[in-house]
Amino acid sequence: MKYIIRLFKMTRPWYGFIVVSTVALFAAQAINLYTPEVIRRIIAMMESGLYLSGMDTVTRLALLLLALFAVRAVCQFLTGYMSHVASWRLVAKVRSDLYNHFQHLSMNFYHDKQTGELMSRVVNDTSTFESLIAHAIPDLVSNIVMLVGVLTILMVINPVLAALVCIPIPFLILMTLILKRIRRFFRIGQEKTAELNGILQDNFSGMREIQIFNKQVHEYERVELKAWEHAKALIRALFYSGILHPAVGFITSIGTVIVLIAGPLLAIRSGLMIADVVAFLLYLNLFYTPISQLTRIAEDVQMALAGAERVFEVIDTAPDIADRADAHEIAEVSGRLSFRNVSFGYKDDLTVLDNVSFDVAAGEMVAIVGPTGVGKTTISSLITRFYDPDDGQILIDDVDISTITLRSLRSHLSLVLQDVFLFNGTISENIAYGSENASKKQIEAAAAVACIDDYIDSLPEGYDTVIGERGVRLSGGQKQRVSIARSVLRNSPILVLDEATSSVDTETEQEIKKAINAIAGSRTLIVIAHRLSTIRQADKIIVLEEGRIVEQGSHEQLLEANGVYAKLCRIQDLN
Repeated sequence: MKYIIRLFKMTRPWYGFIVVSTVALFAAQAINLYTPEVIRRIIAMMESGLYLSGMDTVTRLALLLLALFAVRAVCQFLTGYMSHVASWRLVAKVRSDLYNHFQHLSMNFYHDKQTGELMSRVVNDTSTFESLIAHAIPDLVSNIVMLVGVLTILMVINPVLAALVCIPIPFLILMTLILKRIRRFFRIGQEKTAELNGILQDNFSGMREIQIFNKQVHEYERVELKAWEHAKALIRALFYSGILHPAVGFITSIGTVIVLIAGPLLAIRSGLMIADVVAFLLYLNLFYTPISQLTRIAEDVQMALAGAERVFEVIDTAPDIADRADAHEIAEVSGRLSFRNVSFGYKDDLTVLDNVSFDVAAGEMVAIVGPTGVGKTTISSLITRFYDPDDGQILIDDVDISTITLRSLRSHLSLVLQDVFLFNGTISENIAYGSENASKKQIEAAAAVACIDDYIDSLPEGYDTVIGERGVRLSGGQKQRVSIARSVLRNSPILVLDEATSSVDTETEQEIKKAINAIAGSRTLIVIAHRLSTIRQADKIIVLEEGRIVEQGSHEQLLEANGVYAKLCRIQDLN
């Protein structure tokens, strides 16, 4: 119930649509309650022999009936359309809010999540809210009103007959106990949908690897397994629904049989008019129809609740990294950076960085090197506050970054990752992604600094070339240089390059090295590198080993020290 209340609170901007829909709904139900009475009057005139002599009255009643049907049609349109407007706007709002919340969750949240599973929560789970707002809740209200109204009218027509038609109701209530099992299976079905989406998303992204390693059969079997698990979960839910609906139909038909037997008996013995029996049968259909629909409504509600549970599970997840209550913005940054006794681990029992301290002067180029897994990339993630250190402080211009708003902090930082992400748009759009209102001249200048301008100019459509999803039409080195151009254009005082040359050929490495050297001195550069040839010109090189700083100095100083760095240089045949 709490989820339904929360959803209705979210529909506040569209309460007007819901009010119109509700008023139209009640009007339509009032007409449904009144039309059998009009029919009863016409039949009563036939029964009393006044039909021909009272044609004027019959005509008026027939026209009234036609008018009622017309008004009911308008009301049904308003009910359906207005409720759908409100429900789909709610779905759009929840999807937008849910996505926005995803944007503010820290990287820890995404460690064990599949993209397809998250997409399923945004798209599939939220779609169940439409049936809840546009169908289930209005139908529930209208059916309850109809039940009360019809039962009252039946009691007025004949209390004994009304009591007899209530005999099946306890059995109907008993049948609804099956619904307790349905919600669990619908939730399992939605979870299986998310798992299937996750596998499909991974496989579409990795189709090249699937084909080159001949894993088509293996991946087909995985997808087939998830597809069947999803189908089986829904089939089990529909099994109980399949029992419920015909059982309810059978039980409600018992009431009709009761009226057909008891009605004529009462007409013979107590003088009940045939017109009243006919009216009773008409009202009886109105009485049992809402009861049978309640099972479908309950099914829709169970599906929506299963979806809402998964949606609000995410919305109620608080970000690990968030602005402090006293967080402030920083207007200008020179680029000084300091680590003060910083320790960090992704898990409590696994330390990645252990008491790391170093200083970077404004405009300085500092390289961080070391074997794989010593915490180099972790340093870049801490600078950008994708994570917070377990101990110690990180300072920018002597200000603890945890006291700065995330938006303000990241507006002064740029990051170039080893695994570059480019959007499915033009080269120009990707270069300008981090900058507002960048001119074509500025974009071209940034591309020149990143040594990618000649290649772009060689393309038939130049900067307007669409590069495909994740930049699939570009090579790894080209994507790296587009990413560097994006960071150059943003012109942030601190630029972090994380393994920007680790997966490119020697020629491309030289191009990226030229781009890095072109940037050096214009801003603070933190270069995380595995290939040491790209960082020989660094003002300072920090060497990590097992999460600790073991050496610091220039390339020449560290070679002379003949320590860990010198050993790494010998391995890469660099001196």
